[in-house]
Formats: sequence, structure tokens, C-alpha cells
Amino acid sequence: MKVRQDELMASLEDDAASLNRLYEHYWEFILKESPTFATYLGDHRYDNWLEDVSAEAYEKRVDRFRKYLIELKGFKKPTSGEDRLNYDLFKRELALQIEGAKYHPYLLPITQQTGPHIDLPQLTTYHPFKTLQDYVNYISRLTQFRRVFDQTITNLKTGIGKKTVQPRSVVEKIISQLEAQIVSAPDKSELYKPIGRIPSEISSVEAQRMAGDVSEAIQNYVVPAYTKLLKFVREEYLPKSRTHPGVWSIPNGRAMYAYYIRLHTTTNLTPNQIHRLGKRELARIGKEIGVILGKVQFKGSLQQYNETLRKDKSNFYMTGQDLLDGFKQILGQMDARLGEFFGKLPEAKYDFREIEEWRADAAPAAYYYAPPEDRSRPGYFYVNTYMPETRPKYMMEALAYHEAVPGHHLQIAIQQELTSLPKFRRHGGYTAFVEGWALYAEWLSKQMGFYKDLLADYGRLTAEAWRASRLVVDTGIHSLKWTRDQAIKFLKNNTASSKQDIVSEVDRYIAWPGQALAYKMGELKIRELRAKAEKRMKRRYDIRKFHDELLDDGALPLDILQAKMGRWTNKTTSKES
Repeated sequence: MKVRQDELMASLEDDAASLNRLYEHYWEFILKESPTFATYLGDHRYDNWLEDVSAEAYEKRVDRFRKYLIELKGFKKPTSGEDRLNYDLFKRELALQIEGAKYHPYLLPITQQTGPHIDLPQLTTYHPFKTLQDYVNYISRLTQFRRVFDQTITNLKTGIGKKTVQPRSVVEKIISQLEAQIVSAPDKSELYKPIGRIPSEISSVEAQRMAGDVSEAIQNYVVPAYTKLLKFVREEYLPKSRTHPGVWSIPNGRAMYAYYIRLHTTTNLTPNQIHRLGKRELARIGKEIGVILGKVQFKGSLQQYNETLRKDKSNFYMTGQDLLDGFKQILGQMDARLGEFFGKLPEAKYDFREIEEWRADAAPAAYYYAPPEDRSRPGYFYVNTYMPETRPKYMMEALAYHEAVPGHHLQIAIQQELTSLPKFRRHGGYTAFVEGWALYAEWLSKQMGFYKDLLADYGRLTAEAWRASRLVVDTGIHSLKWTRDQAIKFLKNNTASSKQDIVSEVDRYIAWPGQALAYKMGELKIRELRAKAEKRMKRRYDIRKFHDELLDDGALPLDILQAKMGRWTNKTTSKES
């Protein structure tokens, strides 16, 4: 009997080792196919390459995913523990990739939020510039801009033929972004900036040669690539852009939207269910906002109060530097309190950066950029300092806690440091968990004693109302056939945001169907799980242990997260009863 048990254990161990090798092979494939992503993570084996964004390369990648799935199904499914979770998540990831291929995402390769015209200039943020070879690799990448942009144009042309095109409002913003990259001289390009930080270890002769080679690459490859794409988008693509903003208006659009809902929320809820949930949440949050309006003795409407706040110049910083310094002060105070609510904190640090001027107009108020695996640079909290006089001080706390700590930086950096997890989990994620956590972090910060100023708490609630509004607006645009003006009007009537932010955000929802739903869906689930744990465990409940357990497996689909936290609550309760 013991022999059989030993044989069974050996077989299970062999399967586990083979599965881990499969996960490693998959991740190696991902890095090789996504060289800039590899660089971003701190893997520098492919620093001289840019992605192949052609339709042919995309289809080959999907074929490889199908083969990985077949190989995975050849293994006996692990019965419990981390091995079972790895198996289930890998299967889920492959299945989502394969299903998404039905909608040919390469036909919509650019928006005002993403695409090679946006992504490639950000190489200056994470490509290394420490050695001569780093600069040689960078120049090699610059010379590949033309190929990537030509592939993008081909995909856009195919999209026109299949009536799968972006709406006009998105295309118009792309045009202005392309124009900003067509510089009169190479040294005026964002891509020339690394020349200004050549290390002293590189000789002056080599430094001069690198400056010349970068200038030549920008002049002969980068600017012509942007010029060609601009000409195509303006003369051929814009006239063919679609009139309706919703994805329902392209072939197979409704099925595509249902897929995006599942992808981003990890739920099977319908657009109508999500739409109604958003309205209920707005009503609840509206009552809390009403309490604050009562405390400040304001008798008018929410819109009138917002207008009063916007007219008061003391609610705004007048310079971008003052705005940035304000964020630093807010987060410095938060850093000092994290240990009271978290048992485990990340080793990786974060720093502050301003969003580049050329893309600030269409960029969000702030966002987070994760550190690489080797921690050779910190995570970055990017702040939009464009027109600081339009960015209210009372919105800054919620934004800082969401993007940095205890939001994105804390969660993502901890996940990257979970070395026992396969890399597809350490560096992957589910939008509902990642963004749900960041929105939960805004709410948690209130319980930590922040938002001391009544106006800052008003800002927190209006930020939450904004996320609830997304459930209404995203589904309204992509399922209920709302116009762009309808979406703008709804947000104007139900949020405290400026007209500029509202228009920018509506165009973001148009360009990125389903993604905006994830924030509120994830936050509601995390708050639900916490309430259940508190009720079940009563005085034995420990907020630090709850947070550590929630974050200890990285980002998870909401159904798997619920099962995991239920097991933890049961186990902890039974141990201590």
C-alpha cells in the first residue's frame, strides 16, 4: 500500500513540475513576442526589438495559445492547493485569449489612450540607458518605428474593409497626438531626451556618436513614420470613422461587448444588470453627498455647489509644480500609516512623474506605472499637471490613494514580489481585482483617518459617484445606443467633474469598452467580502490579516477571490473557536 502511495506522490510531483515548466514556456513566449513588455519588467534580452503588430503575427500567437491549452488539458487536473489555482487561472487566461481572437482586436490598434503612437515614446521611461549597448539597442528600436507604423496602417485599412473602425471623436484626438510628434528638429522630440542623460562612463566621442545616431533615427524613421500614419488617418481613416460611439455599431459588436464585460469584470452580468446597479449606487452615494451639503449649509443642487467650488480659486493650484508637491505631501502622510492596516508592505518604492506635455490633454488626471521585476527603478505615480487651475485640490486625496498607496502601488508591487507564483500570475492581473482594490483603497483611507477636511471627503464621494456613473455610461454607450452627448450630459448632471475631464473620460469609455466597469464591480465585491469576514469573526477580526490574505495570491477573478476568502474566514474562525 505504501509503495502505491509513494508512486502516486511521485506521479503528482512529476505532473506539478511539468505544469510549472509549461507555465515557464508560456511566459518565455509572451516575453519574446512582447519585447517592450519584457524591457518594462526588467528582462533585457530583447531590448533591441519592437513588437510585430501584424495580423499574421497575432494569429500565430493565438495558434500557440491553442496549443498551450491542448497541452494543459493533457495533464491530470491538480486536486487542491496552489497547483490547482495555477492550473485553473492558466486555463482561464488561455481561454480568454482564444475567445478574444474572434473579434480581431488588431483591427482597432490605436486609440487616444494606447497604440504604438502612444506606447513607443514611453520607451524613454523604462528602456535602460546605463551602457553604450543600451543606447545601441535604443537606436535599433527607433529604426523599427516605420515597420510598426506600417503594420498599424495595414491593420487599420483591413478594419475599414470590415467596417470595424474607431468613432470620429477618438480619431480626432489621435490626429492631434500624431501632429505633436512631428517635430521640426530631432532634439525637440521626446525620444531625444535620453541623450541628455548619457552616463559619464561613456566617452565623449561615443556620446557624440550616440547623439548623432539618435538624431538620424528620429529624422529618418520616427518622424516619417508619424507623418505617414497622420496622412493616412486624416485623409483615409477619419472619413470612414463611425458615427455612433458604441461598439454595438460594428459587426458582431454586441457579442464583443459581452466578452469585454466578462474579461474586465470577471462576471456574467448583462449590460442591463450593470446599468441598473450603477443607478442604485449613484442613489446611495448621492445621499452621502447630501449629508455633506447639509453640513456646509448649501441649499442648492449638486451642480450649483460644484460650480461654486470651481469659481473659488483657492480650491486649485496655479502651477504644475505646486500640484505635484501637493500630491507628495498627501502620500507622505499616508506612507507613515500603512503599517497599521497592512502586515505586509512591498519592498519596491514609488516616485512621482509628470505626464508628458504632448499627451497631457487627452490623458487622465493621474495613473500608475509599475516597477520592473528587478526593481532597477521605482514604480511611478504619473500626475497630469496640464492646466492645474482646472484640477481641484479636494479631488487629490482620493486620486493619490487610488494610484499609489494603499492602492495600485501597494497591491501590484506586493504581487510582483510573490516569488512562489508563476510569472504569468505575478505580472498578470484581472481588471476587476486591480481596479477594484484601488477604489477600495480610496474608501479604506477614510477609515484610516484621512479626508479630515470636509471638502476632501466630498471629493472622495464624488470620485466614487464617478465610478458608479461609469456603470451607467459605459453600458449606455455600448449597449443602449447612447450618443456621446448623452453620456457627457449624464456625467455633467451626476458628478462633480469639470467639462474637460468629463469629455476626456467619455472618449476613454468609447475607446475602451467594458474596462471602466471593473472599478465599481471589484470594489463592491471586496467590501462585501470584508463585511462578511467582520460579521463572522467579530472581535477576532484583524484588518491587517484580512488585507494580507486578500493580497497574498495576487490579482484573482472575483468568483475565485470570493471562494478563497470564504475558506480563510472559515479556517480562521474554526481555529480560534
